[in-house]
Amino acid sequence: MPVFKPFRGITPYGEYIKSFPTRLLSNYTHEEIAKKAEREFSYVRMVEPYLSGEPQNLEQNLGRVRANYEELLRNHNLHQEEESGYYLYCQVLPDGSVFRGLLGLVSVEDYNSGKIKKHEETLTHRKEKLSKYLEGVNLQAEPVLLTYSSNAELEALMSEEERKNPVLEYADSKGTKHRVWKIQDEETLKKYEQILAKVEAFYIADGHHRMGSTALYSERRKDKNPNHIGNEPYNFVYSFIVSDQSIKINDFNKVVKDLNGLTVEQFLHQLEGKFIIENKGKNPYYPEQKHFISLYLDGQFYKLTLKEECCCEECLGIIDHYLLDKYILSPILGIDDLKTTKRVDYLRG
Repeated sequence: MPVFKPFRGITPYGEYIKSFPTRLLSNYTHEEIAKKAEREFSYVRMVEPYLSGEPQNLEQNLGRVRANYEELLRNHNLHQEEESGYYLYCQVLPDGSVFRGLLGLVSVEDYNSGKIKKHEETLTHRKEKLSKYLEGVNLQAEPVLLTYSSNAELEALMSEEERKNPVLEYADSKGTKHRVWKIQDEETLKKYEQILAKVEAFYIADGHHRMGSTALYSERRKDKNPNHIGNEPYNFVYSFIVSDQSIKINDFNKVVKDLNGLTVEQFLHQLEGKFIIENKGKNPYYPEQKHFISLYLDGQFYKLTLKEECCCEECLGIIDHYLLDKYILSPILGIDDLKTTKRVDYLRG
């Protein structure tokens, strides 16, 4: 079983719960980030030196972020728990959709050994950037999203917890309601640990780069520590685990910056060797089943369906990005290593 450890959470005090949290920074424009940084008690304000500082002053900028964090602790804007625990987190969207799961720590060793399973390669330069952030700030603020095979016992235990009063509760500017329950009772923690011991593996749903960068950071800290024993904080990754029956999967797109010297017509012609191509026009097309690929090119959406003669037993069990790599990125676009290429970026749906 993969490790899932309780931890000492850091939370905003009382009134600051409304001003401190933020969505993913990549979801904001530069203008929105600047406006949020004006708030005295906000996460964006805390990390602002890193966001707006000159790259050549990275070490100094990260030091200022760490100093901002420590000041928030001293001034009692933020509070770190004395005791370790799990945290039940529930999100209710404006459309009524509900997502819930547990916040805790997973092990870098389990990631390296394959007990935490990944489905895509990571970009080396992004891992390096995030790793340097961890080295300078020594703080994990955004959990990696993991999923696991649904477990009725765990769901029942979380439902029982939800009947209690949450320790944190607020609604954000988008109308999403957030609730957090703290689980620190020794007997209750044992119940969770006994059930979690039956989980065979975790699967990364979102956060491959955060997981990879923390593993890189952990390796560097380990190399510098002659007394390393394996239970130091740098060996663990802040994570949010959600049942595979509860999770909603949104698209996460690869953006290729060029066609490897081909014209649009030449590129589509080469695709015809492996795929049936259907022009879907300007309206967004989302794949309706496995092994269908959505392509946006030159203002048009295309549906790509792998031809039967290209299918093989190996491919039938493979996730779709493998087909993208095998039949498009490598042979046609000349992109053989997604970890180091500068020609591919990622775009959230």
